Amino acid sequence: MEKALTKLGSFTISRKAKQELSAIGDDISRFSSTVEEKAKWVFEKLKGKTKSLPDLLREYNLPPGLFPRNIICYEYDESRSKLVVHLSKPCEVSFKDSSMIRYAPRVKATLSRGKLSGIEGMKTKVVVWVKVTSVSVESYKSDKVCFIAGVKKLRQKDAYDVPREAVSVEEF
Repeated sequence: MEKALTKLGSFTISRKAKQELSAIGDDISRFSSTVEEKAKWVFEKLKGKTKSLPDLLREYNLPPGLFPRNIICYEYDESRSKLVVHLSKPCEVSFKDSSMIRYAPRVKATLSRGKLSGIEGMKTKVVVWVKVTSVSVESYKSDKVCFIAGVKKLRQKDAYDVPREAVSVEEF
């Protein structure tokens, strides 16, 4: 009986070890693909093939000044339409229409023609700071930008024409 229990115990430990090793292998694979993506981005940037973030936003009919001038870098996965913007720390920008936007160190969103949706890491001040979930421009000729932050907030598009310098804040 003791021999059978020992075999069963070693089988269970062996199976758990295989699962853990498999999980570690998956983590290493994800990490290496992330490093590979970052390296490709840096290489393309050095070769001058990567567009600036304002140019990318303009191409998608969004105001080029939606993000601050002093970003570290951005990643855009065209196949999944995922945009990630990296900043050195939480910061905020005041725009010429007196609106304010606060950014987390990493802002994620889905980028499509005239729209940033599923935004994580962006807030605007309505009366208090409210999470922005979507930013859109109805058409190419529209002079309004629509921010969805709990409520729909229309703002003048020309307030976001030029990227502005961000000011550091303590917390997002």
